[in-house]
Amino acid sequence: MSRVISATPQAVYEFASEIDNLPKWAAGLALAEVVRDGDLLLVDSPMGRVKIRFVEWNRFGVLDHDVTLPSGTVVTNPMRVLAHPDGAEVVFTVRQIELTDDEFARDVDMVAADIERLASHFGSQS
Repeated sequence: MSRVISATPQAVYEFASEIDNLPKWAAGLALAEVVRDGDLLLVDSPMGRVKIRFVEWNRFGVLDHDVTLPSGTVVTNPMRVLAHPDGAEVVFTVRQIELTDDEFARDVDMVAADIERLASHFGSQS
């Protein structure tokens, strides 16, 4: 899924990559404060307690992150912030791993809501 945000790609990437901002826009992933353990993040999510590891900060707008589910399964989530003529385009790939069709639809809706919250930080309107 993707969403254009009326802000520079750099501004969107800087905000989204700041771990302390995660609960501000990614409620589908982090419901509360993020606990750091080195480069591993521990968060309470709608899926239960999960572990998250983001790729290192980079100049390419890559925000890929692995989420270790309570079951131990690791899900790699590709995420990019790309230049777009109208600002920045956030692209997120949602994968159906260990999910029923209904749970997958719920995840897609949660990711869409997260990206909308990210856009609202910059005052973007659909």
